[in-house]
Amino acid sequence: MSFNTGKHLHRRTFLRGMGATVALPFLDAMVPAGRFGSALRAAAETTRLVCIEEVHGLPGCNDWGAGRYLFAPETVGRDFELVEDNPLKSLEPFRDAMTIVSNTDVRMAEAFVPPEIGGDHFRSSAVFLTQSHPKQTQGSDLFVGTSFDQLYAERFGQTTPMPSMQFCIENLDQAGGCTYNYSCAYTDTISWSSPSKPLPMIRDPRVAFEMLFGTGGTPEKRAARRATRQSILDWIMDDASEVRNALGAVDRRRMDQYLDNVREVERRIQLVERGNDGAEMRDLPEAPAGVPDSFTEHMELMFDLQVLAMETDMTRVISFKTGRDAQNRVFPESGTNRPFHPASHHGDNENRILDFNKICQYRVGQLPYFLTRLQETMEGDASLLDKTAIIWGSPMADGNIHNHRRCPLVLLGGANGHLAGNLHLKAADGTPMANAMLTLMQSLGLEMDSFGDSTGTLSLAEPSA
Repeated sequence: MSFNTGKHLHRRTFLRGMGATVALPFLDAMVPAGRFGSALRAAAETTRLVCIEEVHGLPGCNDWGAGRYLFAPETVGRDFELVEDNPLKSLEPFRDAMTIVSNTDVRMAEAFVPPEIGGDHFRSSAVFLTQSHPKQTQGSDLFVGTSFDQLYAERFGQTTPMPSMQFCIENLDQAGGCTYNYSCAYTDTISWSSPSKPLPMIRDPRVAFEMLFGTGGTPEKRAARRATRQSILDWIMDDASEVRNALGAVDRRRMDQYLDNVREVERRIQLVERGNDGAEMRDLPEAPAGVPDSFTEHMELMFDLQVLAMETDMTRVISFKTGRDAQNRVFPESGTNRPFHPASHHGDNENRILDFNKICQYRVGQLPYFLTRLQETMEGDASLLDKTAIIWGSPMADGNIHNHRRCPLVLLGGANGHLAGNLHLKAADGTPMANAMLTLMQSLGLEMDSFGDSTGTLSLAEPSA
């Protein structure tokens, strides 16, 4: 057993079975009396960090869309209004946890020398969280910068089983060189543990599930468990019952709800795998069996896995790449059948801009599911939404001309009081996005004087009257 009844539970309590290791969420029973309890509660207050990249920018970042407030609201401060066509409108219920930062630039994604012209799609993702300019190469001599999430993980993630986790939605398994003489590594990840070391991203929900709950045995044992088609919970039932019997009523309810959530995610993954197993016709024929063809279903599964990972403190740092630059995926649920990348090249035609906007509304419209799940997941007296800082943005502004000026950036969550919410901040012309990221880094406890191409900090609080 990994716990000791009669005393407080250890924060790293695991329920174990054949090929299964299930961490528990934070429970009141894990807090001992005295200074050790205070230290544990302090550790639980560490802000989680989630970084989400959107590709191709937003329609509200070109002149016509900006004039119709399709990203930045007309009003700066707290009294801003989100028009109905603004892709952020779906986030209105979370207004108190939303800080919109407009008018910041990602100049490090621009071409610096003539051979780089035209390669914006193939270096942009590498810039998003590094705010550094990638070295143009198709070889192994990659160089860009260390990303925000990995700087945070180095400082605050080392005491968790996984210092960070990286997720993605689209197929990123394209080794070697991409177009315009850029390595595909620049396109396929947003996380860099050093300027020359890109980190792989997880696309398959089954892989993520096994990382979180299947690390207690060999691959053979995990495969044998899956072959029985039993739930992972069936294998840890004895441990679960013993722990549950030692808990108070509140902790029992919390543990039961958590295990129900684990089972529900597992069940949905199994349904996807069974539906895709041997299927002759798939919308995503190259995808693993565990990857849903539905964009919404895939996003929701990945969001649920992220919530479970943070709830159990398996990790405190997550990056999530929701698209791949220049992809031609179609999103019929959005109301248009135009492929994503061609739709972003709208030629400044008003009808085509609005068509692209439908896709953006649909894609941004996935975020409320994640925010709701975080809000419903309590840790002590506060929700995970209160304890998380979420960066959502794009290193591209106007996809039609590959422009990187006035890029979209939104900060979500309470970040343990470091983000005020219900705020639209408009930066001065020429302000690097790196300034906003540097300010957030400093408020979260990273001791840094500069980041990427930052020229200073950008206050994330409401300006004084």
